Amino acid sequence: MTSGSSASLHAYGWDDALDTAFASHRDAGLVPGRIVAVDRGLADTATADGVLRADTRAVTASGQPPVTGDWAAVRPGDPASLAALLPRRTAIVRASASGDSRGQALAANVDTVAVVCPLGGGPDLARIERLLALAWDSGAVPVVVLTKADLVDDPEPARAEVAAAAPGAAVLTVSAADGTGLDAATAELTGTVVLLGPSGAGKSTLGNALLGEDRLATGAVRAGDGKGRHTTVRRELVPLPGGGVLIDTPGLRGIGLFDSGRGVEQAFADIEAFAEHCRFADCAHDSEPGCAVQEAIEDGALPRRRLDSYRKLLRENDWIAARTDARLRAERNDRWKAITRAQRQAYRLNGRKDR
Repeated sequence: MTSGSSASLHAYGWDDALDTAFASHRDAGLVPGRIVAVDRGLADTATADGVLRADTRAVTASGQPPVTGDWAAVRPGDPASLAALLPRRTAIVRASASGDSRGQALAANVDTVAVVCPLGGGPDLARIERLLALAWDSGAVPVVVLTKADLVDDPEPARAEVAAAAPGAAVLTVSAADGTGLDAATAELTGTVVLLGPSGAGKSTLGNALLGEDRLATGAVRAGDGKGRHTTVRRELVPLPGGGVLIDTPGLRGIGLFDSGRGVEQAFADIEAFAEHCRFADCAHDSEPGCAVQEAIEDGALPRRRLDSYRKLLRENDWIAARTDARLRAERNDRWKAITRAQRQAYRLNGRKDR
């Protein structure tokens, strides 16, 4: 049974499993909280006594910086501080924006990822496929939401085109302006929902429609290129009126994959299914005889563009995996060098003592 002290956290997703996982922290005098937003070493954290500002230095020093959506053990006080993070059930992780070989968590403990794409000008299939790979790899359930349906005469052709590029994911068309599709979106977007997409896609406008109030900042897109400004400047978690919580995110310019092999396979499940019928197990789907993937392209069952996108994401993922392996090898070598130096120093000291 969930303890009374954390009962008010139900609106943020607290459940009996989390209550059990938190037991040892409660015995240490800590209280549970969910991170609403992180900014400059401080985390707005929802607790049973309300939202408080907590210092994040202790958990950041442990090697796992907190992100929006994390559940934390909070040490009350003035100032309050985060003592530990509970294990993440899911996490959306992309390649670090700095270009190094470490992953950057965008949000944690997410149940549903809404991949948001505007309908005007035609859907960006390559971007949608990339975001779907990121979403599938997180462990959450992806849903593609095509926004601004009121700006096109007939959204169905675009929806069908996206559905063909998003096997296993629901594809919705919505308009926050006239309410089209919002009931279906509310039914599909459940639990902890994160909105992912580029600036100007209508994420915050969609979020406000789901919240039933203008709580998230919105802005107009530029007429010249259809791109929007970053009206959302940080990831922020907000309870939804019908249950669950919403995480709005700034528009993502760079969406590098990080160790997302499983996500790529799921995002391209149609190609993986065709590949099972190739004559050779190691078929590269190029010019090998008996390639079922190439046959599907020739028959019109699979767009060649989709195979090109699949290969691109696989190459990118393999590249970051190789960089990560190299970094781990370098760190392991550095540790052994440090151990060797310490041993040599100890031998020298012992030698002097023996004299």
